[in-house]
Amino acid sequence: MRRLARPVVALGLLLATLPLALAAAAPEWPAPIRNIQDKGVTIVEEFDAPGGMTGYAARAGNRPLTLYLTPDGDHVIIGPMLDAEGNNLSQEILDATITQPDIQNAWPALEDSNWVADGADDAERKIYVFTDPNCPYCHKFYEIARPWVEAGKVQLRHIPVGILKPSSAGKAAAILGAEDPSAALAQHENNYTSGGITPLEDMTPALRQQVAANNMLMSSLGIQGTPGLVYRDDDGEIGIKQGVPQGKLRKDIMGAK
Repeated sequence: MRRLARPVVALGLLLATLPLALAAAAPEWPAPIRNIQDKGVTIVEEFDAPGGMTGYAARAGNRPLTLYLTPDGDHVIIGPMLDAEGNNLSQEILDATITQPDIQNAWPALEDSNWVADGADDAERKIYVFTDPNCPYCHKFYEIARPWVEAGKVQLRHIPVGILKPSSAGKAAAILGAEDPSAALAQHENNYTSGGITPLEDMTPALRQQVAANNMLMSSLGIQGTPGLVYRDDDGEIGIKQGVPQGKLRKDIMGAK
């Protein structure tokens, strides 16, 4: 079963290839900053900071933060910088450079996106999952979620994106463009270790736009990695989890088995 988003015509081709282009143009940050970036923190902008330090506005998931590289270039300090009067100098930078996603109003956009159903339509919980077909952690979450899905308690709504490898967009398009997208997704996951679904070599403009729209929606929510889960908690508030949920959080997101 598939839900198709309203067409996104402008910038479709550009957005489909944007992740690779950004990777090629990414700055070569100093080693301490690269180490933090490798842990999943997104560096947004470099700025001049007091005390001879270099500042970096960054985002860890949906949380903005500042990093300060010491003048020797060998150490980094994470957190706000205060002046002698107690003013938070970091907050001014974050307000100017980091745009916070409007998470609580995101549900209609998710409902109207290009998603593929995994589970019963009448399941009590609906969880949107930004999924790259080449992502091993997405596959792991797919397998972990089987008891909830097969019991009819959870419907996963996979939003295929193409960000990890050159074949990711083609595989996402192959799932979205299949006659039965849900069956194509299941077949891909069941054969993941042997490569999964064959990527489309020649995507139609419509499929390219659908993958691009999914990529753009993921970025607009501040989600930097897959799987990216968007869910409602017991109070109806929208939450976001990047990566495979563990322990109590797994139950908070999917409920009791």
